[in-house]
Amino acid sequence: MNRYADPDPQHDNTVTTFGVIRHAETVWNREKRIQGHQDSPLTPEGEMMADRWGLALRAFHWDRILASDIGRAVVTASRINARLQLPMELDPRLRELDWGHWATKTLAQLRQEEGDLLAVQERAGWDFQPPQGESRRSQLARCRQTLLEAAGRYPGDSILVVTHGGVIKCLANSLCGSGLPAADEIGAQSYRLYWVAAAAGRLSLDGLNAVVLP
Repeated sequence: MNRYADPDPQHDNTVTTFGVIRHAETVWNREKRIQGHQDSPLTPEGEMMADRWGLALRAFHWDRILASDIGRAVVTASRINARLQLPMELDPRLRELDWGHWATKTLAQLRQEEGDLLAVQERAGWDFQPPQGESRRSQLARCRQTLLEAAGRYPGDSILVVTHGGVIKCLANSLCGSGLPAADEIGAQSYRLYWVAAAAGRLSLDGLNAVVLP
């Protein structure tokens, strides 16, 4: 169970299920360039990937889609929804980490230009925070609050969540193990479906890398 959520006797035990996926491949993904709150278009392969996901995800029951409002997630969700035909909501709290000054750079550039500072941040775990950007702890707080609020609005629903790799890593790390792990400790992989359940005001991880998307 999620150790960041306090028990609340006012919540019932109705389970809301979230299937959480990352957006499809973008131009900057291919270039290994940091996007954060910035954006780049899906590659042609990414567009086809999202279309295949739409077909594959029809194998599951869904009531609605909840997506980040950043373009790459919106396009991915929209292409999937061309197959699923569901109500869709956008929420800015499902955005990728705000990488501040480091957005648009590649990791190779960062290691060359600001290697010492990057090394310090990489050891900071949940307190990782790019210059003029956002901490992973802050990202975790906003994305888990989004899921808990959605569970309150739609108790018992099955909700497809289209978001970003950093959001998935935050959720997976916060819901596994004990204590505060380093923010990249859990082996969350790209282009997998993750099952997260919400009940009684808490979140739990029901499937890590549970379904490989074609």
